[in-house]
Amino acid sequence: MQICGRPITLLLVSLLGSATSSPVSICTPAQPPLSQILPPSPAPTVLQSLPSPSPGLASASGASAGKGGCRLTVSPSTLVVRFGDPFTANCSGQGMDYSGLGWVVSPLKANPAYTMERFIVWTVNMTVWSLTLQCFALLEQDGPCHIDVPVIVYKPPDNVSISLVNHTGAMLEDRRYTLQCSVEGVAPVENLTVTFYRGQKALGRPQSCSSRSKEPVTEIFALNFTTSSEDDGAEFWCEAELDLGPEGPQHPPVVKSQHITAAVHFGPQLGCPTKLQVREGEILNCEVRGNPQPRVTWFRDGQVVALPTSSSRQHAGKYTVLAIGPVERKNFTVEVEVLGGGGTANSCNGYFLLAVLMIQMINWL
Repeated sequence: MQICGRPITLLLVSLLGSATSSPVSICTPAQPPLSQILPPSPAPTVLQSLPSPSPGLASASGASAGKGGCRLTVSPSTLVVRFGDPFTANCSGQGMDYSGLGWVVSPLKANPAYTMERFIVWTVNMTVWSLTLQCFALLEQDGPCHIDVPVIVYKPPDNVSISLVNHTGAMLEDRRYTLQCSVEGVAPVENLTVTFYRGQKALGRPQSCSSRSKEPVTEIFALNFTTSSEDDGAEFWCEAELDLGPEGPQHPPVVKSQHITAAVHFGPQLGCPTKLQVREGEILNCEVRGNPQPRVTWFRDGQVVALPTSSSRQHAGKYTVLAIGPVERKNFTVEVEVLGGGGTANSCNGYFLLAVLMIQMINWL
């Protein structure tokens, strides 16, 4: 049949099967993964009743095959479908003289027929992860032409978990450790982005392995970091996201891991300046921090002393602090200067003098 100058729409509907078990791969830190999957490339199985493409066939990939008389258009330009869900593809030709339309699909257990009618609906139960799809037309003047339709079949992770590699218990300050994020049963892995977090701060995005598998895999990502005292009590976690491009879901599939709270042994750390000023009557306070809390001893002139709760001029001078923590022991020297008192009485005297000065200025005016 020949249909001239009218748009032709071809509808493809596919039902997908169930997921399978996942192989495991391990990845090391590198640059972020690719943001878009490459179209599948196996040789297509052509419909039995439709002529095979030839080397001179007019063709293109994406939304439109606008070469010569082949003006096929497919919407969406890329099929992004979750494994097990139905999907549809619309193929149309504007102002084309043709004698038949059909799909070239690989692999298939059964090939669909092609049509010379305005519409065709194809329903099939799909159990494959990689699919090559073409819309095919027989032109009256130029012969056969087709348009390639990229297909991404995806599956969000079954589970995402985070852990420390070869370590349990508290960590030590200024040591290097490795965080590990395990992403189970995800496809396609090259569209996967994993981000490590400390609280709400992103720490890094290790690269996926070089695997191009379209089937679900379990992949392990690693990130090295060096601890600091600020990491004590911080929460670490990771997040796995499938970046499926503009034709993918409006909200990309994201699965987060559990949070692990870090315990970091650090210190001792001096919590006051090495030159400390206090006023007469004030407490001489200088904290020494650490986890666990270090044992602290204060010395003055070689004698063990207790810091005064009410400072006076006689408390000025140099103090030595001996702090013993879980990792190391440290000595600090603190030079204390005691300033003149500035209590309530001094404040009142200041206000009184100011008032007298203002009264004199008014009288002069």
